[in-house]
Amino acid sequence: MSAAANFSLFTLHFSLLFSNFAANMTRMIIGYDAKRIVRNGTGLGNYGRTLVNDIARHDPQLDLRLYAPDEGRDELRSQVVRRDNVSFCYPHDSAMPFSKALWRTRGIVKDLLRDGVQVYHGLSGEVPFGISKSGIRSVVTIHDLIFLRHPEFYHWTDTKIYTWKFQQTVKEADHIIAISECTKRDIMEFGHVDPSRITVIYQSCSPKFGIPASSQETGQRYILSVGSIEERKNMLLAVKALPYLPEDICLVIVGRHTPYTDKISQYAGRHGLSHRVRIMHGVTNEELPGLYAGAEAFVYPSVYEGFGIPIIEAIGSGLPVVACTGSCLEEAGGPDSLYVAPDDAEGMANAIRQSLKGAEGREARIQRSQAYIRRFEGSHVAQQVTELYRQLWSNERRLVK
Repeated sequence: MSAAANFSLFTLHFSLLFSNFAANMTRMIIGYDAKRIVRNGTGLGNYGRTLVNDIARHDPQLDLRLYAPDEGRDELRSQVVRRDNVSFCYPHDSAMPFSKALWRTRGIVKDLLRDGVQVYHGLSGEVPFGISKSGIRSVVTIHDLIFLRHPEFYHWTDTKIYTWKFQQTVKEADHIIAISECTKRDIMEFGHVDPSRITVIYQSCSPKFGIPASSQETGQRYILSVGSIEERKNMLLAVKALPYLPEDICLVIVGRHTPYTDKISQYAGRHGLSHRVRIMHGVTNEELPGLYAGAEAFVYPSVYEGFGIPIIEAIGSGLPVVACTGSCLEEAGGPDSLYVAPDDAEGMANAIRQSLKGAEGREARIQRSQAYIRRFEGSHVAQQVTELYRQLWSNERRLVK
């Protein structure tokens, strides 16, 4: 082969290498911990699915890879919109549950390196061991530290495990996303983390709650609450408020059955309120907007939260919100929702009364609240998160140079 031909071949080879390098520079590869995305139907799962959908739509130049220990539940996995820049990744040699857990906490780093992942996002408060030494930049979303702030709501063993995981995570992760200022304060206090390593980026909720829905016929006036039915959620406060409200007002509680559910039912029975308390399990994502649409108000009496996404869903659905003081719920609901102490049943009743149809100022408060929650729209959240990814990767490239 002539020297000219060799030079032409070399030029072509170099050109292809440069093109691939340039493509990789613009199409950054982001890895996600997708366990909750494919397995969890509520809180953490909804956060992951909504965020991935928002980012994939907002920035098609990002290659999003969702790492899950298995395919999980079809109905959850299918909520991730099919796009060219989104793919699921599973372990190839982890058939047993123990090995799947080990892969997620340790073995995944090898797969991330093989796949060229540049930034890894732990969506549910964890990153794998060893990622800080791998050269892959990492960010973790921490939703709350309730197990440290209110350990009385957790089993002692769980509190110890969660605390150890939190301590390891803040050592490994390059940066932390806190979903509220309240959570940021807790991370700084309990993790002794420099505030420069923490960025507050609020959650977004599914856009379907901003679309008018047909109300689900219940045959009665009702106030609504949605979320885990557990002691910390303090739903008994709303039940205790019922005697102070008009007799035709009922309380609809949506969530999975727990021992606390039985406590609510027993209390309602002893106080002659069973006919005014309806507890619904197994409500689908398709049915939920209709329940919001038919309610007169939304109650969220939780003692402590990291954020409170049902509040955003309720406001987006056109409902006034009554919540409790003491954590981050004022951040979620804004200044035009109403707040009471978590042990004040009469105060809860008064706030609900001000939120029923026909109450003075109700409609104006709803409109102002809907303007407030625009800061939680998916495109706004996606832009903040992707800017953080690029900043982390740019910092790494500068260090390499």
